[in-house]
Amino acid sequence: MGTSSIAQQADSRTDVANDDFRARLHAMWAGVAGGWREYAKDVDARGSAVTERMLELSSLRPNDRVLELACGPGSVGLAAAQRVGPAGEVVVSDVAAEMTSIARDRAHALGLANVTGRVLDLESIDEPDDTYDVVLCREGLMFATDPARGAREIARVLRIGGRAALAVWGPRERNPWLGVVFDAVSAELGRPVPPPGTPGPFSLADAARLAALLSDAGLSHVEVSEISVPLRAATFDEWWDRTCALAGPLTQILASLPAGSAERLRSRARESAQSYQTDNGLDFPGVTLLASGRRDGRVHR
Repeated sequence: MGTSSIAQQADSRTDVANDDFRARLHAMWAGVAGGWREYAKDVDARGSAVTERMLELSSLRPNDRVLELACGPGSVGLAAAQRVGPAGEVVVSDVAAEMTSIARDRAHALGLANVTGRVLDLESIDEPDDTYDVVLCREGLMFATDPARGAREIARVLRIGGRAALAVWGPRERNPWLGVVFDAVSAELGRPVPPPGTPGPFSLADAARLAALLSDAGLSHVEVSEISVPLRAATFDEWWDRTCALAGPLTQILASLPAGSAERLRSRARESAQSYQTDNGLDFPGVTLLASGRRDGRVHR
């Protein structure tokens, strides 16, 4: 067998493995949609400063056509819909139909007739080239199995002059609100969570790498900044329950643990969280990276 044939077979096996992982990832988010519906207002409030900054970076205008990827409860898309006006359009999308349904229901409740929902994978956006004026994605690209492919897809569906604004979590050590949970799970299981090299909340925490993804995709005027996103909770139980309901990968792990392991894990997390206890409850620091860019011409396919 020639070298090229061996390489092709290896690439094929990699593609199959990636497709399998991607399918499991999509199913995971569908499985935790109930928690995202329950805590939708909390998600809105926690990310309000990030949402506002993303809308500023994307320079929304009346009549713009906007796509929100990995929308979850639709926090960013619904805010954008109020900016672009009735002549504009916002498509809220997610790989999980259950998530898209949440965002669509919330738009209906708010009377936002300019919002539609679609099931779309940000790594393979089922839309024609040059379709949107603005693409928004808050805390989604970091879960892509191939974030470079996702960035290229974002650039592809933008029209000339179109703008993209993305947000991902910053370094793990600067986001102990979730790092504490990962540390507790890792200690209980005896292995790192998430495994090295796999998509996760901190997989794009390097600002230089994030900027390079957008630049390499063909976007110009790429900028990356950071914003403080603290998390506050009145009690440990409030923080723990909300985090476990929303953190997709963790939700499945926690649900699979026997009672004894789950209780030990919870005790570890409680002990670590004491470092962030104040007179008013838990007060965790948090940092989000914001990235923006513009399509000025041809982009990489």
